[in-house]
Amino acid sequence: MATLSDETLRKILVQIQQTAVQSQRALNVSRQQIAAKERERRILQLTIEEITSLQEDVNLYKGVGKMFMQVPRPAMERDLKAEEKELTEDIKNLEKKSKYLEKQFNDAQAQLRDIFHNAPNQS
Repeated sequence: MATLSDETLRKILVQIQQTAVQSQRALNVSRQQIAAKERERRILQLTIEEITSLQEDVNLYKGVGKMFMQVPRPAMERDLKAEEKELTEDIKNLEKKSKYLEKQFNDAQAQLRDIFHNAPNQS
């Protein structure tokens, strides 16, 4: 293996470290987004359960800005289920992104370990 100059090796190390840091930050953001979306989805699921447990003749209202509008029950259920489906898809996509970022971070960490493990001991 050809020896690299110190400056080239330093640039490679900095680039790998930056990749690892960026991946770790993006992974943390992605995990926070997943947690927020899961909370939203759980709230929607509870709302859907409450609505289905109500009698058919109960009026349902939806918040619109600073006011409330009466909404037909089927429309309310349809909207909530569509929103829940959208959140579920968002969570799946974020989980895929998290797995990719985690793999990218682990690869960068492994590269750094290999470089420092295989580096000749300098005294």
